[in-house]
Amino acid sequence: MERRTVLIVLFDGVQSLDFTGPLEVFTGAASAVPGAYDIRTGSLDGSPVRTSSGLTVVPDLALRGAPAPHTLIVPGGEGTRAMDPGVVEWLREAAPAALRLVSVCTGAYALAAAGLLDGRRVTTHWALCEGLAERFPSVEVDPDPIFIRDGTVSTSAGVTSGIDLALALVEEDLGREVALTIARYLVVFLRRPGSQRQFSVQLAAQSAQRRPLRDIQQYIAEHPGADLSVTALAERANLSPRHFARAFREEVGTSPGRYVDQTRLEVARRLLEDTDDGIEEVSRACGYGTSEAMRRAFVRDLGAAPAEYRRRFHP
Repeated sequence: MERRTVLIVLFDGVQSLDFTGPLEVFTGAASAVPGAYDIRTGSLDGSPVRTSSGLTVVPDLALRGAPAPHTLIVPGGEGTRAMDPGVVEWLREAAPAALRLVSVCTGAYALAAAGLLDGRRVTTHWALCEGLAERFPSVEVDPDPIFIRDGTVSTSAGVTSGIDLALALVEEDLGREVALTIARYLVVFLRRPGSQRQFSVQLAAQSAQRRPLRDIQQYIAEHPGADLSVTALAERANLSPRHFARAFREEVGTSPGRYVDQTRLEVARRLLEDTDDGIEEVSRACGYGTSEAMRRAFVRDLGAAPAEYRRRFHP
């Protein structure tokens, strides 16, 4: 069996969960399949580093002079805000030799600073996506998914999404059963699809300023199977359809139709995860009408059909 070297980059100000999450996944895989992985951590000169939470970590080796790994992981943390130029230069020179390049959270900033994300579609923590796009205009930043794989480069969102990405890589290397064993041990799902959104519709959207529109947002969340057409919602808000659609977009930041679509998808996901209701029953409860309409919505937004989504998430 091929022995894959996994090298995790450490630096002062690294977020501990950003690197310990993937570290635990790959270490678990190495225990489940002896010889599958050789996991190492490294700082630029091999010196101990202090994490953003104050934890001191002693790396295994110095990055300078280290052989090219199979998988190179760059975690995020406060240290990426003013990244050590030496680390950036090392990444620029050494990272292209790795077969897989991975970032967790703001580790994407370090990769972008090294010119390794130019022309690629990437993600990072939702709160920092806009800053990444502004600072590195040659990088295509998508704030929605929890992780994105673009060729040999994979980027993930904040903190725990690094575990999801690591599980995806282990599943690719060693198969679903090994990854599932690790996920069960870590008490996490195998695995959230990379296209799953970083946060819920209600958290992502703005809250309307006017009470009638806020009430409409709550009504949509509580009654996904109801008639949620613009005409019906406008009547409930005592506004004309045209006035309602314009006011809703201005105050919520998206159109009523798109908000309804996202809410229905989110409710359907929860029902598939938490209940044993049939696909047809879930589709009716969420206002899709038919299971085929729900399947199209899932494939379009999540990259997985409802049955596959349930297989991944339902305990």
